[in-house]
Amino acid sequence: MAVDAALKAIAEPRRREILRLVWHRELAAGSIAARFDVTRPAISQHLRILKDSGLLTERREGTRRFYRARPEGVEDLREFLEEFWETSLRRLKVEAEAAERRLRRAERRAIERRKRQ
Repeated sequence: MAVDAALKAIAEPRRREILRLVWHRELAAGSIAARFDVTRPAISQHLRILKDSGLLTERREGTRRFYRARPEGVEDLREFLEEFWETSLRRLKVEAEAAERRLRRAERRAIERRKRQ
């Protein structure tokens, strides 16, 4: 599943940072690597994982490689995560409505007790 690969890819903080770097513009692999305190081969491995997961595109120009975020890959991941958000919001709504009903019942009981006194 593409979502599984994307989740594994962004589990690593450097990969998330790489994705941020190339979100709005294409960057050469060397420019990306220069921003990190790890070896170029390590960054190449991160780039390969992001590309294989569908989160990045790669364009070659001679010996240079350029990377850019792939919005479609991120969209699949966003849709998957949104399911959790929507479920949580539905649960919150149900709980809030139940709490409101309990409060109204308690208020009605308190009013009825005052009337009887």
